[in-house]
Amino acid sequence: MENRKPSSKRVVRALILAGAALFIAAVVFWTLRIPGYECEVCIEFRGRTVCRTVQGATTAEARSGAITNACALLSSGVTDTLACERTTPRKLQCREID
Repeated sequence: MENRKPSSKRVVRALILAGAALFIAAVVFWTLRIPGYECEVCIEFRGRTVCRTVQGATTAEARSGAITNACALLSSGVTDTLACERTTPRKLQCREID
């Protein structure tokens, strides 16, 4: 058998493909690793209290998600849900997470 050297075009193609794969992997990694926030909310509504913890990309998103989640367990119907979501939480703690 003949000992063949890889052509320079093949080497360049392989390097470009490896670079592209590395770039895509880095973009995916940094996209999924965006630091976020976690909020714990306790809501008292109609004599019952429920606490929920939710993570989100922003504090507002995490806070809103926790309130919505807690009110889903405390209320029934649209009117009740809206009233519950307007209730001032008994506890509201948010923190940044990595």
